[in-house]
Amino acid sequence: MQIPAQIDFQGFEPTEQQRALIDRKLSGLEEFFDRITACRFVMKAPRQHHRTSGQYEVNIHLVLPDGHEVAVERTPPEDERFADPEFAINDAFSRVRRRLQDEVRRLRGDVKAHEPQPIATVRRVQPEEDYGFLETGDGREIYFHRNSVLDDAFAQLKPGVRVTFVEEAGEKGAQASTVRILGKHGLR
Repeated sequence: MQIPAQIDFQGFEPTEQQRALIDRKLSGLEEFFDRITACRFVMKAPRQHHRTSGQYEVNIHLVLPDGHEVAVERTPPEDERFADPEFAINDAFSRVRRRLQDEVRRLRGDVKAHEPQPIATVRRVQPEEDYGFLETGDGREIYFHRNSVLDDAFAQLKPGVRVTFVEEAGEKGAQASTVRILGKHGLR
């Protein structure tokens, strides 16, 4: 970190074990992302409040390059596990690490984009036998069963209707585990 971490305990004096745990967790965050510029860690002793009685509060605020920030600032839920200071510390660091991972993905441009589902055309339907076949853009034939069709739309499937599908390996070859009719806005 460019600036040493600010660590503050309010209403109690931590044990050496708690300090060591915090140092290990901070080191782990730095190992994951070595460009954290600053960190503020605040741990508050349990208050005698009807909602948070006996529970430690831990707030962690990280500053990243270009003004990006990651923070965990919350009052713990009514959960007796937060009466254990080590549990409260571990929970807060787990939460801030997940948020840091998300922010680092955004900074790197690695945000997941879902693959578009493939499109096919209904080739034929056997309504009395509850199945049909799709034809993919590359000419393959994919089997589907009535139970694979979403929105109870099996009766609407006719040859020529365009659908999206999820393909899987079946006992007799490729089959669609999910079939959805493309709507007006789904035409591609």
